[in-house]
Amino acid sequence: MPIPRTLKAFVVSLAFAVSVSAPLGAQVTIDVAKISCDQFVLFKVANPDTITVWLHGYYSGKRGNTVVDVERLKANRKKLRDYCLQNPDVMLVQAVEDLLKP
Repeated sequence: MPIPRTLKAFVVSLAFAVSVSAPLGAQVTIDVAKISCDQFVLFKVANPDTITVWLHGYYSGKRGNTVVDVERLKANRKKLRDYCLQNPDVMLVQAVEDLLKP
């Protein structure tokens, strides 16, 4: 027995209404300039790997570099973690800039 056209329209409308009204996941924004080394190494803000990738992209973009050297990224993350373990009160952005100095 075929499904009535009005029932199909109702089901489609209901599905649309449910999908539109479904609660969205909370969006979290982070001001990287306000993250301390302590927060970085202790996972207090986000996963340090995620923050490191963001920092790499930010500073690469400032230099106009579009290449990602994954091994170098891993090594720099370790350097940043080590620096932050020794300097927990330093702001993370300052730590990165200290490590980038020649």
